[in-house]
Amino acid sequence: MLWGFIFLLLGAVCGGSFGLPSKYVPKDTPWENLWGPFFFFVTVLIPVIFGPLLVKDFYAIYSAAGTGQLILPLVFGFLWGLGSMTLGLSFAFIGLSLAYSLNYGAQIIFGAMAPMLIHHPDKVLTPGGYVILAGVAVCLLGVVVCGRAALLKERSISVAQSCGLRGKPEACATKQPRMLVGVIVGIVSGILCACYAVAASFSGEIGNTGSVLGDAFVVMALIVWGGAVSACLYCAVQLTRNRTWAHFAKPGLGFLLLLAAVMAVLHDGAILLFGLGYARLGTLGVSVGYAAFMSFAIIVGNVHGFRSGEWKGASRRSICWIVTGIIVLIAGVCILGQGNAMTQAADRAAKELRKGSAD
Repeated sequence: MLWGFIFLLLGAVCGGSFGLPSKYVPKDTPWENLWGPFFFFVTVLIPVIFGPLLVKDFYAIYSAAGTGQLILPLVFGFLWGLGSMTLGLSFAFIGLSLAYSLNYGAQIIFGAMAPMLIHHPDKVLTPGGYVILAGVAVCLLGVVVCGRAALLKERSISVAQSCGLRGKPEACATKQPRMLVGVIVGIVSGILCACYAVAASFSGEIGNTGSVLGDAFVVMALIVWGGAVSACLYCAVQLTRNRTWAHFAKPGLGFLLLLAAVMAVLHDGAILLFGLGYARLGTLGVSVGYAAFMSFAIIVGNVHGFRSGEWKGASRRSICWIVTGIIVLIAGVCILGQGNAMTQAADRAAKELRKGSAD
């Protein structure tokens, strides 16, 4: 289980970092000219190139699984693609810190609870289940605290920049930017992104490649192929509607594609490490692993927010809130670990009891 949480942490480092290169894109670059190549790399190029290199008989595995086992992972992967696309939009609306907080908060709730309720409802009302629910609640509280910190930060910085009165926000409170659209996009994108966890929960019978890495990559590739339909198609529509295909002919295309490729590698590395992590957490691995993964990623995202200057000029009050939120998130992950350990111990005891009865 310890290795499971280590992989989740490493995945969160990648997941909380993949949006960072977008800050280095020239300001006149249309949204779709960065995220279009990004989604193509994530959902098509990386799986197609690296799948056969990492997994023997890569494509034959899907043929052997049959259409019935592929449909649900692909459908929920399609919804995940919509969520990933809207997450990219939320970065532009409200910045990395708040976008990550809202998105990952919604993901923690839906991504943790949906697989458990779908596949293991009998484990919800157990001692281990109660502790896991408590861990999810604490993580959610941490997200709320982080979200509050981000809002206070945005308010203090925007007031200072627009009015030049860092110590007197009440003097021009009416000039604060409206963030309602960005908040809505962030929450909806989180629910859709969490469909990755649901897709993974329906992918358990696919694979059996003989290695944990191979199994994780097979599942990842299948889900992101579902996302290719929604994300890549949307970007193609935007490129056509906004007539921005010609932007690819401008100088700097190589640098733009390099940034998109780095983002894609970090993104796919994150979900691959998530697969390696939850596979080691037992029966409720997807639910526990997803909540822990998202909590770790919020922490990493906010650390990058500090490093990239998003918190420069923020009020002391907002910084106190974000530090508190990070502490609460760490506590929530610890509670999740305890609940998962209790569930695994109960599963082992039940298995030994059944074995003893059979003997």
